[in-house]
Amino acid sequence: MNDKEIDQILDEMSKNLEQYISTNHQSDPLIIGIHTGGHWIASKLNQRLMHTLPQGELNIAFYRDDFSRIGMHPRVEPSKLPFEIEGRHIILVDDVLHTGRTIRAAMNEIFDYGRPATITLAVLVERSGHELPIKADIIGKSLQLKLFEHVKLLGPEPLALEIKQQHDG
Repeated sequence: MNDKEIDQILDEMSKNLEQYISTNHQSDPLIIGIHTGGHWIASKLNQRLMHTLPQGELNIAFYRDDFSRIGMHPRVEPSKLPFEIEGRHIILVDDVLHTGRTIRAAMNEIFDYGRPATITLAVLVERSGHELPIKADIIGKSLQLKLFEHVKLLGPEPLALEIKQQHDG
């Protein structure tokens, strides 16, 4: 999926997000993107919204419980949340929702900063294979992938989605 197709998905997501915010009476929401792909998507959504929202970036490296299992070595940098979380409506943005572990980790970190009124989850891609009972409120595209297939967002400019087959051994 190329940048143009992603732009169309982001246009639709921003419309759905505007409607969701209005329908749920979420005044003065904040938008937080999960480092790195979620931050890229949050920035693109924020550019499309009728009113630009205060934006932050969440680095969840301290909160993941599976980095060694999935072979990742996170570069730990602090989150950038230049606003008060307590009692606020949060729009949490990620690139791909798969197992739900990233979102669980992100919520753990958000609650370390304060207790928000609500958390709305927006994802560019929701793929099959959830381990945790986490569901996005705003979904750009749903993908049914095989167990050995993985989707990755490349970017930030241009954005592209890549589906790869991962073989053990």
